[in-house]
Amino acid sequence: MKVHIITDLEGPALISRFDQTRDVTPEQKPRWMRLLTGEVNACIDGILDFDPDAEVVVWDGHGSGGIIEEQFHRDAKLIARGPIRAPYGLDESFDALMFVGQHAMNGERGVLCHTYSSKAIEYYKINGIEMGEFGCRALMAGTMGVPTILVTGDDVTAEEARALIPNIQTAVVKWAMGRELALHLSHEAACEVIRLQARLACERAGEIKPYFFEGPYTQEIRYLEGVEIHAAPDWERVDERTIRKTADSILELRV
Repeated sequence: MKVHIITDLEGPALISRFDQTRDVTPEQKPRWMRLLTGEVNACIDGILDFDPDAEVVVWDGHGSGGIIEEQFHRDAKLIARGPIRAPYGLDESFDALMFVGQHAMNGERGVLCHTYSSKAIEYYKINGIEMGEFGCRALMAGTMGVPTILVTGDDVTAEEARALIPNIQTAVVKWAMGRELALHLSHEAACEVIRLQARLACERAGEIKPYFFEGPYTQEIRYLEGVEIHAAPDWERVDERTIRKTADSILELRV
């Protein structure tokens, strides 16, 4: 089995404040990165519990880095933080995509919820469907025929994922009480849940269909009030806060 994992730093248990995910406190950030690294390693263990010969590729998807490289699982491969564009190492050769440490899209409820940028973006929509990072990248995978079979994070993230992929396997490691407040599992308990759910996701991979709908794809991006728009010439400016683009390939959009 060949599995791609996309990670983020807002979703692990015991992380619920933006200052835990940014470089404003560099002496503290490795403490929180250890939590994500542990959850990623637990996910890899779950995949290997199902298939000891599985090939696992992980992309560190947090902008300022979320994984401590020297603590990364010995039996997987890592695309570390660096300049990269979609599809982030994913291609048609993979059997499945998983998300570890994912957060919900910008909204009222999710822990550290935001859509790509907590400081700039109000929403992304593709063909009229509002999507955060999970939805956009699950659709990206779906255009390659790759199913998204697992997401880990808070309960709102799990709800968001099931709205697009009803039978996706989920590992809920915290429950939202506010944008920067949550009820958390311990790190050890979260890792146990993720390992179990990763194995179950692999067992059910054949039942979970890729998230996909036919193109062309029209993406609308709306910025927060007061944010200056920086759009390439091939993007249409809809109003003072919104841009739009239509493309045949999802990879020509911002995913």
